[in-house]
Amino acid sequence: MAIAPAASHESASQPLLDFTVGQVCRAADGWHAVLHIGSVEHRIWSKQPLSACARYAAELPFDRDFEARAHAATRLWRALNGRAPGPDFHRLSKQRRERLCAALRAVAAYFDGATYRSIAEALFDEKRIPDRAWKTHDLRSRTIRLVRSGLAFVRGGYRKLLRPERRDE
Repeated sequence: MAIAPAASHESASQPLLDFTVGQVCRAADGWHAVLHIGSVEHRIWSKQPLSACARYAAELPFDRDFEARAHAATRLWRALNGRAPGPDFHRLSKQRRERLCAALRAVAAYFDGATYRSIAEALFDEKRIPDRAWKTHDLRSRTIRLVRSGLAFVRGGYRKLLRPERRDE
């Protein structure tokens, strides 16, 4: 989320950002800060150096990420005002997280030269893998799909996690 010094006509009740509860780093594109407020981590960016005594306003461009940025700004505002931050913008289901973990484990083993059979034995338990019918077993197909998913993820598919598909588009 981008922040900028607030105009002088801003409300006096606006909370101050406390940069002592996080990390601030200078980069080529400006200043990056990670604020830990409660159990939530908030990431902000500023063109100018950050100051604990200044008041800030969020700048939200009307781009395809506006909805996510507005949600993040609201969560930061709520946290700064001592309120619960509210729900995450995009949460993966437990099943989806487990599948992504399995795909990453499978592709890591694949990059190390493991066979599909040895990957399946590590992921699904060796006892579930038949000796003779491996070529037609459903766990073989599932392992191959996990490796392919992992390869797609490593080749840039992870970006889809940051920008989930919307149903209204």
